[in-house]
Amino acid sequence: MAVEESSALITSDGVTLGILAISLGFVFYTSHSNHNFWRNFYKYVPALLLCYFIPAIFNSAGIISGSDSQIYYVASRFLLPASLILLTLSIDLGKIKKLGNKAVIMFLTGTIGIVIGGPIAILLVSLVSPETVGGAEPNEVWRGMTTIAGSWIGGGANQAAMYETFNVSDDIFPAMIAVDIIVANIWMAVLLVMASKAKELDAKRGADASSIEEVRKQVEKFHMEHARMPMLNDFMIILAVGFGATGVAHLFADFLAPLISQSFPELKKFSLDSKFFWLIVVATTIGLALSFSPARKLEAVGASKVGSVFIYILVASIGMKMDIKAVADHPGLFIVGLIWISIHAFLLLGVAKIIKAPTFFIAVGSQANVGGAASAPVVASAFHPALAPVGVLLAVLGYALGTYAAYLCGLLMQMAAPIS
Repeated sequence: MAVEESSALITSDGVTLGILAISLGFVFYTSHSNHNFWRNFYKYVPALLLCYFIPAIFNSAGIISGSDSQIYYVASRFLLPASLILLTLSIDLGKIKKLGNKAVIMFLTGTIGIVIGGPIAILLVSLVSPETVGGAEPNEVWRGMTTIAGSWIGGGANQAAMYETFNVSDDIFPAMIAVDIIVANIWMAVLLVMASKAKELDAKRGADASSIEEVRKQVEKFHMEHARMPMLNDFMIILAVGFGATGVAHLFADFLAPLISQSFPELKKFSLDSKFFWLIVVATTIGLALSFSPARKLEAVGASKVGSVFIYILVASIGMKMDIKAVADHPGLFIVGLIWISIHAFLLLGVAKIIKAPTFFIAVGSQANVGGAASAPVVASAFHPALAPVGVLLAVLGYALGTYAAYLCGLLMQMAAPIS
């Protein structure tokens, strides 16, 4: 059988990887520039959006081909599990505990809001416009929405995990990325406005923010005492842990998926026969286990930063699979996304009023879910620059929960979706 040649201008994965790297470098360089043009530009255009969008332009214009390239496969099978391990091994449950019960309650409330918000949004929209949330296999809308759930409970790594686990069609995936980023950034803008009025809002609820100040001091002290310039051996150990544990995760996945497929075929409908599903679950679990070991000290030399580099390469490779022209085919999905995030918001505000939680816990608890480590520190630093690590702390917890919670959300959305 003849293999169809790619119509893209560039077919070499080596050249394509170079283009993706230059694109990411351009975004990070300009987004941290002090030039007035770029500072004003990034006030309105999220840097993360460009990390998806620039590769998508190259793909849509036929310069590169996301469908023919193997870069996404390599990034999702090797960089993704390694990033999850490096991001979760830095979880400090002790510091999270010192924030008090309200911080954890608000974070978990945000997670629950995403988990139940997706299915409820599908149910509500299906009453008025079932075709908007319907679709035939493999283009069912609920499948695509699982990638939003993954992104909103953790970030890009969990999004990619849901993309693979639920076999999301490339025809609908670009629209899901657009809904994810645009709706999430509308909500982040609301949170930043809340941050600017935090004292007034806290006073109205009678909220006590003293625990936040205490953790701020502890975080500052920790970084002053432990942070150091990483050496070559530090990076080699980080890579050994990340990719070594990834190898273990592949070993378990290669054993568990066929076993379940042969012995328990009825579990296929829950995607439990997927090697990728087990790869991500095992990798996340290993990362959590390492957070109780001396491997946690790797965070002082940049383990999470290395993990974040892997994530952004993954994000660019996902963007490379997008055809931006397909976004216009699903305008109704933005309504679904807005309903979904509204359910998340109302649940957070309702619980905050009951337990008198500070505005900081509302904003960071939400953004640690919806924005992940990329934007949770931005919202946290809007309250105080020294609180940015607290945003990272809760966001990393989101990475750990995202694999499990997004999968549950996906199953619930499958049940809620109208039958085509």
